[in-house]
Formats: sequence, structure tokens, C-alpha cells
Amino acid sequence: MVSLKEVLRISKLARIQLSDAELEKYQKELSSILDFVEKLKEVDLENIQPTSHPLSIENIWRKDKVKERDSELRKKLIEKAPLKEQDFIKVKSVF
Repeated sequence: MVSLKEVLRISKLARIQLSDAELEKYQKELSSILDFVEKLKEVDLENIQPTSHPLSIENIWRKDKVKERDSELRKKLIEKAPLKEQDFIKVKSVF
């Protein structure tokens, strides 16, 4: 069972002021939580696969496809850009 001293220490770490009645209440509640955790330790997990998600999820990759665009439109857009270098629009550095 969790002692009152331990509950008081936890409340100080959490910066929570507790009355004497609350200290006793939380002593019982924390003890029951820790008892439950001990019960969980008894469960046999020998043949259980670890999971991080209940559903089996896989990445679905697709091939990149190059789409041909109107070269005249491309030239017009590049001409209107405030900064350009060769056939590219120049932008400010991201990092």
C-alpha cells in the first residue's frame, strides 16, 4: 500500500495542495491502481505479437507520372516571376 508520505511527496512534485482527507483518498486510489498494475503483470503474453496499432496498415506507394504541360504557358509563367534563374523560378531559402 502507498504510504501517506509517498502521496504527500507525489502531490508536492505535482504542485498540488491536498487536505488530510484528500491525502487518505488518494492513498487508497493510488494503491488500487498499483494493485491493478500488479495483476496486469501476471498476464501471460508469451505468444502475443506486439502491436502499435490495432489495424494492419501499410503504405501504398504509387509511381510518379510525368505529365506533359504546355511549354508556352510555362515560359509565360516563368517570365512573370519576380526572380528566375535559367528556366526555373527562384524562391527564398526555406531553412
